[in-house]
Amino acid sequence: MRLPSEPDPPPSINIVPMIDVIFAILTFFVLSTLFLTRSEGLPVNLPGAATADLQPQEQTVVTIDASGNLSLNRQPITLDALDAAVRQRTDGGNSPLVVINADKAVPHGQVVAVMDRLRAIPNVRLAIATERP
Repeated sequence: MRLPSEPDPPPSINIVPMIDVIFAILTFFVLSTLFLTRSEGLPVNLPGAATADLQPQEQTVVTIDASGNLSLNRQPITLDALDAAVRQRTDGGNSPLVVINADKAVPHGQVVAVMDRLRAIPNVRLAIATERP
């Protein structure tokens, strides 16, 4: 006598491994985008301004910290060597943008001295970094 064989289980797709793979890929992309931001400034306490505008990414950053030390794109520099270094970085640019990150504790005269050196460079555009209050 022949017994009917047991029916095959219905085919199913196990989606748990697929969800794990998707979460792993998503985690990779989230973590990799966190490292894409470019920060050229040193940590300073910027003054606030309600009318601050965002500037494009192609820029040279001059930072003056609270003790008056000067740096160009995070590299220490002296005031005398500043204009030559900025000219070298901005050669070929039509209208280079130089952002000044000056701590609010820096004397106004020192900021003006840096701006005066930078304005001697032809076609340079100056911007002063601020934070929204």
